[in-house]
Amino acid sequence: MEFEGLGYSLILAIDVQYDKTNGLVAGVALKSWTDASPSNIYVSKIENVDDYLPGQFYQRELPCIFKLLNEHSLRPEYIVVDGYVYLDGCSKPGLGKQLYDALHGKVKVIGVAKRSYVGISEEYAIFRGSSKKPRYITSAGETLSAAKLHIMSMHGVHRIPTMLKKVDQLCRLNGSTPTSG
Repeated sequence: MEFEGLGYSLILAIDVQYDKTNGLVAGVALKSWTDASPSNIYVSKIENVDDYLPGQFYQRELPCIFKLLNEHSLRPEYIVVDGYVYLDGCSKPGLGKQLYDALHGKVKVIGVAKRSYVGISEEYAIFRGSSKKPRYITSAGETLSAAKLHIMSMHGVHRIPTMLKKVDQLCRLNGSTPTSG
């Protein structure tokens, strides 16, 4: 899978949503981790998405992510994914590690997961705002401590940073596609 693109945005938070056969991938571009609003919004529709295969989630997600990156000529320094880079924190590859490898290690990938995965230790947990429920941070190309600081510094006082909530909402627009900015 080749990564093309000339555009540059420092940070790109992405998320993918599916119906039975199609997908919608959204990305919000940030110039700084603390940005309260995106510098750009990108959305791509994907028709005939591959079926989900247990243990092979990345095979469904990667083509969607690459469509967004290529269709909008994006070349970020960081990509933040909804999920894990490493399922166990350090060696068992998840979506983020597969993405990092597919990009030949040229883009730092930070995973932000909502739930604990079997074998993930509390070392990967962060607590934002007054939430008693953690988010789990894993990364490739960036140290865990730096990745955790980046996500902690993101705008918003709640468990989910404002821009991660924004990209999730964009994916849930039930197929209506906002224009890219």
